[in-house]
Amino acid sequence: MDRPVTAADDLAAELGSPAVVSRSVALSHLSLELGHLYMNDFMEGSGRLREQFRRVAPWAATAIRQTAEALPRGRPRISTCFLIDDYFTRFSTPRDVVTALVAAAADSGLTIDYVARESGCARAGAVDLARIVQDHLVDEPVEGANGRPPATVSGWLTNGQRSPAEPARAMTVPGPWQPPRQNAVQNHSIFLDVELWSGPDEDRLWSCPFLAAVWQLQRLGLLRHLGEPVAAPVPGTPAGLPVEWELMPPIVQLNPAAAPFHAYRTFTVVDSRFLPVETAVRTILGNVAIDPAAGGQVRDRARGERFDLPAETVGRIGYVFV
Repeated sequence: MDRPVTAADDLAAELGSPAVVSRSVALSHLSLELGHLYMNDFMEGSGRLREQFRRVAPWAATAIRQTAEALPRGRPRISTCFLIDDYFTRFSTPRDVVTALVAAAADSGLTIDYVARESGCARAGAVDLARIVQDHLVDEPVEGANGRPPATVSGWLTNGQRSPAEPARAMTVPGPWQPPRQNAVQNHSIFLDVELWSGPDEDRLWSCPFLAAVWQLQRLGLLRHLGEPVAAPVPGTPAGLPVEWELMPPIVQLNPAAAPFHAYRTFTVVDSRFLPVETAVRTILGNVAIDPAAGGQVRDRARGERFDLPAETVGRIGYVFV
């Protein structure tokens, strides 16, 4: 039986071969995500879906206009997408869910070009995508290490230094409490401690922020496995989708005329309840070492189009919380 491919396999293959050529991907100027919903939202029916897209439509139009204004010439290439949570909860069927989404979006004048399933951010075919991103995590150096294991071992990632924990000792007076400290602090700390996964190593449950970070990297065209892009969109129609989530490709292209799925920048319109999750996503992405070849390709292409592209990954990600 074939086992999942991990980042360790990637490294071994790269070390054992003369060179791994990183293949580039087609890029839009903007990847526009039209929302993210939980199972309960879908269970409320078509009215809830139509409400979602009515709230999204004005912000989508604004993002499109601003992207066009940022181009020195030509028309912007903009693709839309929607991520369905089939990782933490399984409900209905891909065929029914996507059909309902497409119809509700159309009522607000919106087209969903690509639909993806969240479990595809954990594993895409034989590629253990989440572990590849995990193995590219780099812990920020902090003053006065407290012995805490790195994020790749502990499953927790911070943006600074936790409060030191002192073991209790008999007949001793406990030392004064010390607050946590953010690394890049400005006047006052905003300390975050993000759980990346739970469960044993052989049966991990990846956290929502971690999978959302993988999703952002995928949309930005920055993920590779042995130099190849991962989970290329597969053409399909809502009616042609399978009835089992496991049989649905990680990313399906619903619109044959859509601009490329990957993009220089991403923009996501979500409910304000997702603000803590997306704050954690930005913390994670700030600690991911981007593949140099993939990153260089994207930067060179943006420069050739004279399209402004921030150096840091998190600078390429925009949101509206509604």
